[in-house]
Amino acid sequence: MQSDSLVIVPTYNESHNIERVIDRLMVLDNKVDVLVIDDGSPDGTADHVRNAIEKHPDRVHLIEREGKLGLGTAYVRGFKFALKHGYTYVCEMDADFSHDPDDVDRLIEEVRSGNTDVAVGSRYSNGISIINWPLSRLILSYGANIYARTITGLPIFDTTAGFKCIHRKVLEEISIDRIRSNGYAFQIEIHFRAWKAGFRLKEVSIVFREREEGVSKMSKAIVREAIWRVWSLKFSSIFGTL
Repeated sequence: MQSDSLVIVPTYNESHNIERVIDRLMVLDNKVDVLVIDDGSPDGTADHVRNAIEKHPDRVHLIEREGKLGLGTAYVRGFKFALKHGYTYVCEMDADFSHDPDDVDRLIEEVRSGNTDVAVGSRYSNGISIINWPLSRLILSYGANIYARTITGLPIFDTTAGFKCIHRKVLEEISIDRIRSNGYAFQIEIHFRAWKAGFRLKEVSIVFREREEGVSKMSKAIVREAIWRVWSLKFSSIFGTL
């Protein structure tokens, strides 16, 4: 029987992590299904997902794309999969163990209980809950969140959080085909569209750990996109073109 909860995990070169992440998700108290969207990883990530599919048939799914098409388009593809297949609770999660798989249960329960429509796994709602980041990256991230929150008015501290659970009614309402952001700005846009549509956002404090294996996907282009995209969202909201 299909779960009512789907965890979407975008991947690029996560062969060291993805199978272990899936195994952890398979034993959660809240039964979840997993959708991995792999952007043509040359390190064989997709082969490890296929191994997981053999171990957990009907609960693990794989979409393979040709080349690096970006985080935002991966999640939009995953959202469409979730809506098409009838999932009620849709989660976003990284593949590198920076997000603790056990916290998925907490995020789902916040939405399932009716406490919120979007449960955001927050690094900043209870002080700073980040382990093993260099000071320069911490300052960049914290400053970026202050910047985005000030311009957009979002009522959450961690506007760029990539760990969350969203009720399907939010995805049905916010016109996911109109989402154009592709890096961290994608997370800001999801939160902003949900908030402006009248849905409730609630932060759930998590501990974020720097990735255990592999290489960070952070780039200057991602930072630049986030800088200008918040202004685009703000003006689109003001002029009714969001």
